[in-house]
This record gives sequence, C-alpha cells and structure tokens, in this order.
Amino acid sequence: MKNQYEVAVGDMETLPASDTREEDGLAKVFGRAGAIMLRPSAEWTVVAQERGDLSYLLNSYVAILAGIPALSGLIGFVAIGVGTPNAGTLRVPVFPGLLGAVFGYLFAFAAVYVLAFIINVLAPRFGASKNFSEALKLAVYSYTPVWITGIFLLLPGLWFLTVLGFYSYYLLWRGLPTLMKAPAERALGYAGAVVFAAFVLRILIGWTEAALFSLPHVI
Repeated sequence: MKNQYEVAVGDMETLPASDTREEDGLAKVFGRAGAIMLRPSAEWTVVAQERGDLSYLLNSYVAILAGIPALSGLIGFVAIGVGTPNAGTLRVPVFPGLLGAVFGYLFAFAAVYVLAFIINVLAPRFGASKNFSEALKLAVYSYTPVWITGIFLLLPGLWFLTVLGFYSYYLLWRGLPTLMKAPAERALGYAGAVVFAAFVLRILIGWTEAALFSLPHVI
C-alpha cells in the first residue's frame, strides 16, 4: 500500500510527461514551419513522403499558427491602436476587435481548404496529378509565412512587414512539382494561376472583414 508521500510523488511524476508532449507538439509545428521557409526544396520532399494527416494539419499546425495573426491583430488593433496626426491614437472597440480576430482565425481554416481545392482543380490544366490530400498539404504549409508574419500586426509601425507573407507564393511554386507532380517548366504558370485566384479571394475576405468589424484593412 502506497503511503501519502509515494502517492504525491507518483502524481508529480505524471505531470512532466503531459507537458513534454505539449512541448514536443509545439516544437514539431515550429520546426516544420522553420524548415519549410528556410529549406523549401528539401522539406517538400519530406512532406511528400508523409501521409496526409488531416487531424494534424488542421488541429495542430493550422490551429497553432493561425492564432499568431489573430491574437497579434487583436492586441494591435484593440490595445495598442493606430496613431494619427490629428485624432491621436485610434483603437478598435473590444467586441468588434474580438469578433474580427475570431473571424480571421476561422478564415484560416477555410482559406487552406479553398486553396487546396483551387490547386487540385487546376492540376490537369498544367499537366499535374489531381490529389486533394497532397493539395491540402501544399496549401497548409505554403501558408506558413502568412501566419508567421502576422506577429507584425502587434505594432502599427510594423504592419508593412506583413508583405513578407508573399513568400508563401514562392513556397507554393517550389512545392507544386514535388507534391502535385507538375512539370517543372509549367510550375510557374500553375503557381501564378493559383496565386491570382487566392489573392482575389483574400482581398474580398479582407475588405469584408474590415467592413463588418471596423478593422483597419491590412493585406
């Protein structure tokens, strides 16, 4: 029969395991994010060999990274605000700001699905193979720079740096031949068609978000 001390120690020993699993999950997500941005060619080869785990892609990768711009934007718009020469600092009211953050967060999940759909539908036109699972992996991981650069929404003076998220389009181009089996000579045109469709969609969603929740429009 365990004494009180042994029970307490046993309970304490179970805590680090849970924390470690959580830390391992975050390390895996940010490790993949760093690898796909710094070594795209090599990392796309690794991604192509992985099974398309929908649960991991959405519940771990998108769920964590999409929270960066949502939370940063909420703090930047509501707490810090935008400085103007005549009106001082303008801030978004808490409730509209919170709704905007939730809308933007949920949009991330819809965006990768729509992008994957576009990639898959356009595949035959560019000599690529239709495969929604591979298209979804490509869409999710290509979106990484958009979410990472969302940290710049924290400070109004750094909002312009969110344009670095356009690096996503380079990642998409590099990943199309590996995941969608697109001919290398047609990958650029394929990427351009996907980017155009995605860019139009993003502008429409951005203006809708700004109009509905009174948020400054940042592409």
